[in-house]
Amino acid sequence: MFGEMKTKPMEILLVEDGLVDAKITIHALRRSMVHHRLTLVRTTSEAVQFLRRDGVFGRAPSPDLLLLDLCLPDGDGLEVVAAMRAFPDRRAVTPVVVLTSSDDTETRARCRSMNIDDFISKPVDEEQFLRVVREHKRLLMFSHTALATV
Repeated sequence: MFGEMKTKPMEILLVEDGLVDAKITIHALRRSMVHHRLTLVRTTSEAVQFLRRDGVFGRAPSPDLLLLDLCLPDGDGLEVVAAMRAFPDRRAVTPVVVLTSSDDTETRARCRSMNIDDFISKPVDEEQFLRVVREHKRLLMFSHTALATV
């Protein structure tokens, strides 16, 4: 019975300007066996447009997980989090995983102050990364199941 159930893919928004880092993340997700659909944007402004469904992103899905680089060409990745959390709908509670090469205590403190769900330093350890993604997928599935039974 459970094998017959079709699950909705996990909608992942990857905000990453580095093509090598994006490629590594995409390949890791493919190997993860997590049913997902990924959208890649490369700037803060594109990410905010995606989340607001502006312009070419008019039919963008609400992400179930935001994978976020902090150092972007047009701003700080945490600006994306601030903009997302200002929205009145479900996107305000989307889990955020920061992927960054910065490992200083100030950056980690800023992330904690914004209630970032997970922080992974680059270069990304694939096992740690996949463990985090699978955990968020599990939590997403649990929340959908709980909502379905209410």
